[in-house]
Amino acid sequence: MGGFRPIAVFLLAISCSAFGADVEGFRIWTDPDKTRAVLDLDGASEYRLFTLEKPHRVVVDLDGASLSTQLDFIAEHAGMITSVRHGQPDDDTLRVVFDLERNVDLKSFLIQPTGQYGHRLVIDMYDAARPKAAEPARSVAAVQSDNRDVVIAIDAGHGGEDPGAIGPSRTREKDVVLQIARRLKHALDAQPGMRGVLVRDGDYYIPHRDRYEKARQERADLFVSIHADAFTKRSVRGSSVFVLSQRGASSEFARLVAQSENASDLVGGVSLNDKDDLLASVLLDLSQSATIQASDKVAADILASIGKSHKVHKPHVGRANFLVLKSPDVPSVLVETAFISNPTEEKRLTEREFQTNIANSIADGVRNYFYASPPPGTWIAANRDGGRHIVSSGETLGTIASRYSVPLSSLRAANNLNGDMITVGRELVIPTG
Repeated sequence: MGGFRPIAVFLLAISCSAFGADVEGFRIWTDPDKTRAVLDLDGASEYRLFTLEKPHRVVVDLDGASLSTQLDFIAEHAGMITSVRHGQPDDDTLRVVFDLERNVDLKSFLIQPTGQYGHRLVIDMYDAARPKAAEPARSVAAVQSDNRDVVIAIDAGHGGEDPGAIGPSRTREKDVVLQIARRLKHALDAQPGMRGVLVRDGDYYIPHRDRYEKARQERADLFVSIHADAFTKRSVRGSSVFVLSQRGASSEFARLVAQSENASDLVGGVSLNDKDDLLASVLLDLSQSATIQASDKVAADILASIGKSHKVHKPHVGRANFLVLKSPDVPSVLVETAFISNPTEEKRLTEREFQTNIANSIADGVRNYFYASPPPGTWIAANRDGGRHIVSSGETLGTIASRYSVPLSSLRAANNLNGDMITVGRELVIPTG
């Protein structure tokens, strides 16, 4: 491979006790922003990374390394990479070359062993021709016009090099939750006045904070993260719904306050740049408190809806310090659809019928929440007359009227009821007042 003319060189020296790592695995993933290549190593290694042109290539040299795997990749995941090859420019260097369609910008880093993974060298390749400046945030007025749809951001957990939990039959969480997320979008899009937005619509990984940031960029009214739980005891089963714990909320609040001087759009489109520290703190606190309350309510509605047709793991909403739930101004819930570690539920997670049913159950819970508490300026707020509520176990006509803030007499009249007797599963029309 002599005669290469480097146009950019990155020298990254990594401190380690021994050199000569063996490359044991190789993967490529592509998402809408970048193509990522990962080399699995059996130890830390020094490496050099640079780009070449005519034709465009990325070259990585690993000191004293050897190769014990094939550099094969799946074309649909390859993005801008057209081929991969390797060589040995000298006795002490393993060289891996990525042939490219076009020029790229590079980022790279070594990851220390964690979980099922050992040392990894990660190389991210971005289209060099992409716009470098961030697009200006769309104004609230431009996005949230009168009679707008309620927007629900649907986050399929994991993805790409992160498979999530793996079931006894090797079913990967990242695959089944993406299928459920797509079915949930379909179910929500079928509801008048509602629109689902997929945070991830392919097999690629998105960092946790980038997931809820996408929801905020879409001016989402709700963020729903879809997962499939796992436990060491295979008999454990059932669905769960989680919201952010108070401890997690407090730590995120502290982070946001500390970063408020750099925040241009933190609280529902309100800039904090021109606010003093005390006012910024108060605005964040108010926003986060309202977000937590809304998260609690929608989580309860989703859990109640799931419980009508599926086993729930616990009869109450759980609280956990999930990073993906930490948006300061978008109500956020996490749904563990089933235990992928349970052989029976693992099989069900792969079945179209279960995926559709659990997606419809989540959609029904979301619908019930927004018909009870429609955001101002939405189609639902303007057309709630004719909204529907399906009676759950333990509900009374009085509690339903209170929940939707309508007079009991109006609820009776809208449903041709002479008394207050209702049956579980009955669909009630919710009047506007």
